Amino acid sequence: MADNARAKRLADLIREVVAQKLQRGIKDPRLGTHVTITDTRVTGDLREATVFYTVYGDDEERKAAAAGLESAKGILRSEVGRAAGVKFTPTLAFVADALPDTARNIEDLLDKARASDEQVREAATGASYAGEADPYKKPGSAEETDDTAE
Repeated sequence: MADNARAKRLADLIREVVAQKLQRGIKDPRLGTHVTITDTRVTGDLREATVFYTVYGDDEERKAAAAGLESAKGILRSEVGRAAGVKFTPTLAFVADALPDTARNIEDLLDKARASDEQVREAATGASYAGEADPYKKPGSAEETDDTAE
């Protein structure tokens, strides 16, 4: 079992090597410039690495990039092994990162909240309070003296 610092260093190395190889070494048209490696995690025994990626484009481009990464897995793993110099090169698993979708969802929710706030603001302009200006009873007011006189 390796320590966490070693796993973190290996994960950073894998992220850099895979990103550079995708940028310069892979000639697959499905893996164009719209694929970005966002994060890499390595298990504690350094046997498996999960590489998170994002694809900027529509669903067809995401599916094509997933297929391209799956087909280039062997080349990328051998490049990682060459750069890492470890006894056992970790197997690579590519997972689409949900971060852009989550960020888009949060932005949509914030837009809805802003629109709702604007509607409330428009409804509140020119409105007046229900009831009197000061609805609280004060000591020594006329109503209290009438109640105590009886």
